[in-house]
Amino acid sequence: MSKRDIAIVGYHETPVTLRGGRSSYDLAGDVFAGILDKTGIDKAEVDGLCLAETMSETKNPFWAVYMAEMLGLTPNWTQVNGLGGASGIGGVVRAASAIRDGLCSSVLVMASDAQSSYPPTEQGAYRHEFQYPHGMNGPVGAFGLLSQRYMAQYDLKPEALAKLAITQRNHALMNPNGVEKLRKPLTEEDYLNSRFVSEPLRMLDSVMVCDGASGVLVTSTENADRLGLNKRVYPTGYGEITNFGGDQALPDITESGFTVAGPKALEQAGLTPGDIELFAPYDDFLIAILLQLEHIGFCGQGEGSDFIMKTDFSHTGNLPLNTSGGQISAGQPGLAGGSLNFVEAVRQLFHEAGERQVKDVSNAMCTGIGVIPYARNWGVSNVLILEN
Repeated sequence: MSKRDIAIVGYHETPVTLRGGRSSYDLAGDVFAGILDKTGIDKAEVDGLCLAETMSETKNPFWAVYMAEMLGLTPNWTQVNGLGGASGIGGVVRAASAIRDGLCSSVLVMASDAQSSYPPTEQGAYRHEFQYPHGMNGPVGAFGLLSQRYMAQYDLKPEALAKLAITQRNHALMNPNGVEKLRKPLTEEDYLNSRFVSEPLRMLDSVMVCDGASGVLVTSTENADRLGLNKRVYPTGYGEITNFGGDQALPDITESGFTVAGPKALEQAGLTPGDIELFAPYDDFLIAILLQLEHIGFCGQGEGSDFIMKTDFSHTGNLPLNTSGGQISAGQPGLAGGSLNFVEAVRQLFHEAGERQVKDVSNAMCTGIGVIPYARNWGVSNVLILEN
């Protein structure tokens, strides 16, 4: 992955809305139009389509085919990623492989979901047998149990989680695409006084499900030269693992696949955690950020709270964090939420983030989570490193 033969040459996103009433197809159309407008290329140049699965279109078995029709594309290669919130950045490396194999030349990698307008159908898995009888019917319950387990083993400081919430809210206040309902200042007192939803998880630990879409255009460096696309971001490191701990009878759910995916991505890119200039982690819950900091190697196991308290995560700090506000404060557009932070990292590396621009940023680490420890193991953990 450290080769620079593949480049991201364009990006676009829609505003995040709460119950906006538009379909995933409508939102995707805005993203594609925005990418064509920014790059100036003809849509006939796009011959690959890589989509994340959605919550709002969960039952649709022809998602990619219908999307190609709606966008007016005739792709030579299509892919639908069922990696949950890890689908967006996972799509970039899958598109890179397809381009290298000569299956296509330019791929629209996109995530679009309207979950707050079109609620999803039942997901199945362990829910009926192991979760519903005990009242744990979703991610909030699962992460509540995970947090309780972490607290039993290590020190979890509420003020550290409050700092993460405040930092991302401050970034969201500078993001015109963030959901309107969350565009208000946040204090530590606000966080600590927010009600528990699955103790010790508070309401402000959790995302708000919304609607939105985002995407990038991936092509070869050679093709970018041909098209005259000089703004580029290169994917230089990637790691992915699924069902971490699934082969163990009693795994520790406070350990995740990021202990594998993180070091792998860093090794490919030839970087260390100390080299990372922008951190864009998947953030459906604040403790997920803390765990990723530990597991990827920014700090030791159990040291997350102290690391957070001594680190400046603002866009002017030493480790800028989710500078768009992240899903926590910009809103989570269903399964497109995983692409929200990733596209912001691309924007930052293009140096187009306006007042929240990170000065002289040259690399970013983006992560994705697909399925959290509902029963006893993590689903997908992936890490992508971008450089300009």
